[in-house]
Amino acid sequence: MAIGNGGTGSGLVVSFGEMLIDFVPSEAGVSLAEASAFLKAPGGAPANVAIAVARLGGRAGFVSKLGDDEFGHMLAAILRENGVSDAGVVFDAGARTALAFVTLRADGEREFMFYRNPSADMLLTAAELNVDLIRNGAIFHYGSISLIAEPCRSAHLKAMELAKEAGALLSYDPNLRLPLWPSPEEARKQILSIWDKADIVKVSGAELEFLTGHDSVEDEVALRLWRPNLKLLLVTLGDKGCKYFTEDFRGIVGSFTVKQVDTTGAGDAFVGALLQGIIEDRSALLDEKKLRQVLRFANACGAITATKKGAIPSLPSASEVMEFLGKA
Repeated sequence: MAIGNGGTGSGLVVSFGEMLIDFVPSEAGVSLAEASAFLKAPGGAPANVAIAVARLGGRAGFVSKLGDDEFGHMLAAILRENGVSDAGVVFDAGARTALAFVTLRADGEREFMFYRNPSADMLLTAAELNVDLIRNGAIFHYGSISLIAEPCRSAHLKAMELAKEAGALLSYDPNLRLPLWPSPEEARKQILSIWDKADIVKVSGAELEFLTGHDSVEDEVALRLWRPNLKLLLVTLGDKGCKYFTEDFRGIVGSFTVKQVDTTGAGDAFVGALLQGIIEDRSALLDEKKLRQVLRFANACGAITATKKGAIPSLPSASEVMEFLGKA
């Protein structure tokens, strides 16, 4: 699979949504209150996906609003340093860049406490969208956090509409963060409100259970989330791999056994690799053998990312993935 030969001739992935600073305790396995010091780490799932694509040699752009503050300008610089176009990023002088305090439990899983009241990303308006960048995307990727509050919700819906009109594939990773929603019921309702617009949807096992109300990740439960508009539905199951469903075939691709240090960004690495794989050969959506190759590569990206601390520094290059797969 020729991931890594993106160059300027390949399609553009445009990612939409939040970018923020994660403050992570300098020692693992402690609560926020117990932490003696915090390291700042750039984050935000849609931004991580854009950087994951670029790290693999693809072309990526990002659409968001950041605070006109030191953290906001630092994040925009990180996008540029990682080869992501920040032409879709605007700044708000009246609101801060979002912050999240993230606890890494002893098992590498995370707990969050957010500072967004409101943060700049929530204040992006439809009028501030970089229409040209969105229309140039071959894939338009987004989450659900941008659906929580106006005016960002309207901007999100408008950006989806622009991308769809321009012929882009729409990719949706809900990336559920329940503490940010007014209630679980509202989260479920709004996350599902745009389900029938996407071409590609990726959910985790926990998100599948939340959205369906069934305590199971069996195929018949996953298929409750299938819609006629979908070309691909994915359910990621961590170290158990990933299930895939299309109109014509379904299956599971196993994961790789690694020592997990920090799962932050592993799902985003997976999505970035998946999208870059589809950019490089769109027929993977119709050809099960090709799709399984893309998903194996994406699983490897997720596994590598989980072996290191922090999301963006852990996202692998194509050569790292090929080396990992050569040893697997």
